[in-house]
Amino acid sequence: MVKELPKKARVVIVGGGVIGCSIAYHLTKIGWSDVVLLERKQLTCGTTWHAAGLIGQLRDSQNMTKLAKYTAELYLGLEQETGQATGYKINGSLSIATTEGRFEDLKRRADMAKVFNLKVDVLGPQGCADHYPIMNTEGVLGGIFIPSDGQANPIDITQALAKGARMGGARIFEHTLVTKVRHSGGKITGVETETGTIDADYVVLCCGMWTRDFAAQIGVTVPLHACEHFYVVTEPFAGITPDLPVFRDYDAHAYYKEDAGKLLLGAFEPVAKPWGMNGISADFSFDELPDDFDHFEPILEGAIHRVPALAHAGIQKFFCGPESFTPDDRYHLGAAPEFENLFVAAGLNSIGIQSAGGIGKVIAQWMRDGLPPSDLNSVDLRRNMPFQGNKKYLHDRVTETLGLLYAVHWPFHQYKTARNVRKSPFYEAMKVAGACYGEMAGWERPNWYAPPGVKPVYEYSFTRQNWFAHSAAEHRAVREAVGLFDQTSFAKFRVEGPDAERVLNRICANEVTVEPGKLVYTQWLNENGGIEADLTVTRLAEDAYLIVTGGAGQVRDFNWLKRHIPAEARCVATDVTSAYAVLGVQGPNARALLQSITSADMSNAGFGFGQSRDIEMAYGHVRASRITYMGELGWELYIPTEFATGIYDAIVAAGDPFGLKHAGMHAMNSLRIEKAYRHWGHDITDEENPIQAGLGFAVAWDKKDGFIGRDSLLRKRKAGVSQRLVQFLVNDPAVMLYHNEPVYRDGEIVGYLTSGMYGHTLGGAVGLGYVENADGIDAAFITSGSFEIEVAGQRYGAKASLQPLYDPQNQRVRQ
Repeated sequence: MVKELPKKARVVIVGGGVIGCSIAYHLTKIGWSDVVLLERKQLTCGTTWHAAGLIGQLRDSQNMTKLAKYTAELYLGLEQETGQATGYKINGSLSIATTEGRFEDLKRRADMAKVFNLKVDVLGPQGCADHYPIMNTEGVLGGIFIPSDGQANPIDITQALAKGARMGGARIFEHTLVTKVRHSGGKITGVETETGTIDADYVVLCCGMWTRDFAAQIGVTVPLHACEHFYVVTEPFAGITPDLPVFRDYDAHAYYKEDAGKLLLGAFEPVAKPWGMNGISADFSFDELPDDFDHFEPILEGAIHRVPALAHAGIQKFFCGPESFTPDDRYHLGAAPEFENLFVAAGLNSIGIQSAGGIGKVIAQWMRDGLPPSDLNSVDLRRNMPFQGNKKYLHDRVTETLGLLYAVHWPFHQYKTARNVRKSPFYEAMKVAGACYGEMAGWERPNWYAPPGVKPVYEYSFTRQNWFAHSAAEHRAVREAVGLFDQTSFAKFRVEGPDAERVLNRICANEVTVEPGKLVYTQWLNENGGIEADLTVTRLAEDAYLIVTGGAGQVRDFNWLKRHIPAEARCVATDVTSAYAVLGVQGPNARALLQSITSADMSNAGFGFGQSRDIEMAYGHVRASRITYMGELGWELYIPTEFATGIYDAIVAAGDPFGLKHAGMHAMNSLRIEKAYRHWGHDITDEENPIQAGLGFAVAWDKKDGFIGRDSLLRKRKAGVSQRLVQFLVNDPAVMLYHNEPVYRDGEIVGYLTSGMYGHTLGGAVGLGYVENADGIDAAFITSGSFEIEVAGQRYGAKASLQPLYDPQNQRVRQ
């Protein structure tokens, strides 16, 4: 008998895989029982049913590891809670390294695990063999073993979550195809199905590989594309015992799992096969794809080398099925920017089972509180640009991203596929100048410049990479003469109207009631005082402002801005990112260089720090803003796109007498970190507040009408903080820092680094990271302790400071 659909629900979840069932389960745990889950066919029938069921906890960042760790802990008690078997067992996981780079990668990740007490053992070849006796250790340098990892049956896990959701009051309807998401006035109102309409306060899309096309029907961007995923299951053979750990041979692109006395061998090959380019039928259910042994054969050959017994084992099953992958190998989570009360959880990149518990928990909390419970920026749906929903872009990119799941996590790694999407007007000229381009949000940006005779190509390592000396020269040019940066990738928003000042002063923590021509550095805060954005606001006129923020935050920040403009306000926001190219002219000779090509007064008296104005330059006009992210005298030049190359040519033609040198993003990073300038998404996020981040100077505590988050921030200031952002300089000049390295004080872990880069002026690797102490953190706490940074299992002494180690008095910036 078909159950009748309700006319209304608080939440409708579309999709009955492990993710949708976990969200339903966790919503009931927070007391939201009026939850309806709709599945077009049967639970798990899309991709969940054929997942390998690996439960790994060590991810690439702190918060992603915490979510995976929570998932493992949840599954431990799920069977007892629901009475539904899960097939979950803790048999550990072993990952091996056959290259030095891989071993360094594994050891650095093992370092990170120490911060939150995830036990990870670093092993030599024999230690690896002890855990996996059927392995051939030839070429193995070592590995890591995580005792608390395990494996589970994906269908059983999903059914247990579904049962738990039903026990909490949720209703689940199978064989119910959702045809449309309804909305009105920018807000979600419900869904339409083949059998009726349900009004809803919230809708959550957990449609797996169908999510992109389904969301696109209402203009929501969810970039993902299906790829073929392969594994084989052998016949039983000697040596396969139930206690064998999950085994990953990353360098051979393979994973192994014991499966009822048999061995499952799966692959994440370097060049994947996209699937479903012309759409995926709604009737696809528990289906398999045609096998392709030629594609899988190199994986099998490598596996026979690593596990020689496979040479004589029969193959019981050759499986090929689709999985969805995203452009950056990170799943899509959270509130959709296009509509109020629409949430998405999709694009799991083959880690859905091990992520489902954490995803369900944070989505439920996000819906309840209106804000994510922790820093989820790396998986936040709002990180995506609209162009990333392009089918050809996704098809080409996912051929690479599937394999990157098992690639070494090299510092500064660059994608090879789906490039040259967004280019500044300076692209060709800077390419001639030797630019080695990196990609960010589709933008091609010069990361470093190769001198004549050197190829602008990366050679990856965890030590000094091949561009190190070239970027150091760029760094020194900015400190000693003048550097030229392409900063076009900045996101730029124009806010105007009679109420623009009132609206922005409510959104901004700093005071923006300033004279036209004044630039203000500020944060946007949420109601908890967390930092949602870190940016500059320039007053152009009485009724107009220009907002400049990081390119990666273009969608997120514009969405935050628009959602906080009251409906009755006489104020409009426009994204003008594409209208302006941006050049950064930075260094002690910046003033003299620019003065040589403009009639405007560029003197300190005539053009002070924090000022912005339109000036003539070459044959055009530019908006020159005296601001820096490099810690030197400098200007950012905002140039209407059609004038950009002419202005660039004039600057370059005049540059030689002043020591002008092109400089890339790596130099910008090394310069900013010496000055301890924060980077949103790494050093500051919505999880930290300005007090913890040392940005209290940018908060106008007493401005007339307050600002979003003020009350919470005042309470935090009164109570004092137990966590502060600290700058570190490693004593050993050979050490390289990147991020996530543990920080020790007097032998005890007190935090970890949020970012790191080599400081060529300071003479060593520099890191920023949060240090915790229950009794508070002040200068005395810092100076009285002995600090160390752990890198690949070794600790190195470091100098710690709450003040910038470079130019703490800002004398160079304001000269």
